[in-house]
Amino acid sequence: MCAKPTGFLEFERRDPSKRPKEERVQDFREVEKLMPRPGLQEQAARCMDCGVPFCHSYGCPLHNLIPDFNDMVYRGKWRKALDLLHLKNNFPEITGRICPAPCETACTLAINQDGVTIRQIELQIVEHGWKSGWIQPEPAERLTGRRVAVVGSGPAGLAAAQQLARKGHKVVVFEKDAKPGGILRYGIPDFKLEKWVLDRRLEQLSGEGVTFETGVAAGTDISIGYLRRSFDAVLLSGGARVPRDLGIPGRELKGIHFAMEFLGQQNRVNGGESVPDAERILATGKRVVVLGGGDTGADCVGTCHRQKAREVAQLEILPKPPPTRDSTTPWPQWPYQLRSSSSHEEGGERRWSVQTKTFVGQDGRVSGLRAIEVEWGKDASGRMQFQEQAGTEFDVPADLVLLALGFTKDGNARILRDFGLATDAQGNATVDRLGMSSVQGVFVAGDLSAGASLVVRAIADGRRVAEGINDYLMYLSPAQGGP
Repeated sequence: MCAKPTGFLEFERRDPSKRPKEERVQDFREVEKLMPRPGLQEQAARCMDCGVPFCHSYGCPLHNLIPDFNDMVYRGKWRKALDLLHLKNNFPEITGRICPAPCETACTLAINQDGVTIRQIELQIVEHGWKSGWIQPEPAERLTGRRVAVVGSGPAGLAAAQQLARKGHKVVVFEKDAKPGGILRYGIPDFKLEKWVLDRRLEQLSGEGVTFETGVAAGTDISIGYLRRSFDAVLLSGGARVPRDLGIPGRELKGIHFAMEFLGQQNRVNGGESVPDAERILATGKRVVVLGGGDTGADCVGTCHRQKAREVAQLEILPKPPPTRDSTTPWPQWPYQLRSSSSHEEGGERRWSVQTKTFVGQDGRVSGLRAIEVEWGKDASGRMQFQEQAGTEFDVPADLVLLALGFTKDGNARILRDFGLATDAQGNATVDRLGMSSVQGVFVAGDLSAGASLVVRAIADGRRVAEGINDYLMYLSPAQGGP
């Protein structure tokens, strides 16, 4: 299916505009704007008749029907486009805002041109659907009498909960935080994902029969035994929440915090939750250093701008990527190349190939750090290694340091141990083809089984495991000789 056979020859890629930098750093509202509809239809027309849609088959973990909904947008058939989008994706208004869009780099046009603006097309299809009143709760016509507990309300848990409720099962989602959403609510800044977007979809899930129990930690507020006795199946879908630390001299100084603690606090404040003044982490008027060059680090940079930091610097130990796709990651692979977010456009310094050696302080508080430049190269086995470059040591002043170094699996160990689940060498729960763990009736999805990953992969995994749970409940039930 092809929107317009010659569209990719006639139209160049156009990305959505952003609010002016001077305006957007004054608030936490979303940065990107929606495109005018005629312009969006031109972008959809760029989808070519490529024969094998790598965007769908290779790039997208959800296997979204991308060429099909592009064609519908070009033809102005928005309701059909929405139906096609929802066939594979429960929350396109979320992926349309925060997914890094591996589908676009796998687009056939991306071999030697700019790929189709798939993410923006996806976003505007679903927003048109909400505005038109087409998106309503879809409760099951018949209930099965089966009960499923979902532990964790991040993207994997929410996707599974919706799929299971629509199958007619009674679903209760347990969330330890004050509100559901997991990393979507407490990790992604509002300038990328305003929380009314999430709340709007949560209302749909409630209308479909999903019950949310917040402020409830499995294994603490409710026992593992209660969950297993009271539900026919249990899904563990908690996220990777324990950040990777940096154990170097001076780590004990005050003013050094994990990125997710900093970001989560700001989201709580934006959402009207109470954060004691004594616990607030603020960049206001401070010299801030963010350690880690990934998306979480960029989110910290944008939040610091909005908190009116005096200076912001982001340091990364890895080398600076090339400006375009590196030859080591040929199409349709996710390209190794330099990426800059809207936060970087707003200001701040970025440095690569830098290793932090020591935090320095005064009167028990951090006042800076000492770092050294490194050079990367391959060892005898072909693995990338770095070497410190003598004579390149330098100091960076800092009143606040934010650690954005990724996540470990340490935080998942307790709940996996409490449920008695087997794990692999990496500490992930081992699961079968249905997504069921080594304990019958206990399923695992998302970070607990695959490690920290993209939101789109979490949604896909939640949907996959929901199918496994449904099969278990309907075909392996006690009445049919099962457990």
